[in-house]
Amino acid sequence: MKIAIYPGSFDPVTKGHLDILKNAAGIFDKVIIAVAHNGEKKGFLSVEERVELIKASIKDFHNVEVDAFEGLTIEYAKKHGAEVLIRGLRAVSDFEYEMQLSQTNSALCEDIKTVFLITKPKYNFISSSTIKEILANGGDISKFVPEAVYNYLTNKEKK
Repeated sequence: MKIAIYPGSFDPVTKGHLDILKNAAGIFDKVIIAVAHNGEKKGFLSVEERVELIKASIKDFHNVEVDAFEGLTIEYAKKHGAEVLIRGLRAVSDFEYEMQLSQTNSALCEDIKTVFLITKPKYNFISSSTIKEILANGGDISKFVPEAVYNYLTNKEKK
C-alpha cells in the first residue's frame, strides 16, 4: 500500500489544499493529512479546530485520514510507513522554499520522497494568510474555503 503524508498547518484549510488532496488521493492508496502543531506560533485556529474542519470538508474522500503531529514531518512519515510527502505548489515563488524543504527531508531520510502537486489556476493565489486577512476585514471568503470552514469562521467572527 502506497501511503502519502500531506503535511501543513492548514490554518485554515482552503479549496486549494483540497485540490491538492484530491489529486493525491487519486494517486496514492492512502493519504494522511498531517496538521502540524508548532508550539512557537500561535495559530489562528487551534490544531483541534483545524483537524475537525478538515474532517468536515473531506467526507467524500474515502482513502484520506486526518491527524495532528508535533516534531519533524519526516519522523511522522516514517512512523506511519509513508513513502511520499505531498507538497502543494501554487506558483513559481513557492518552489524555492519547497525545494529546500524537500532536500532537507531527503537528507534526513532518503527513502521518503517528496511529490510536488500543482493546484488548478483558479486556486493558485489562495493562501491561508490571505483568507485570514480577508476575513479580518469583513470580506467574503466563501469562494476560497470549503463550506464547513466558511460556516465555522463566519459564525466565529460574529461571536
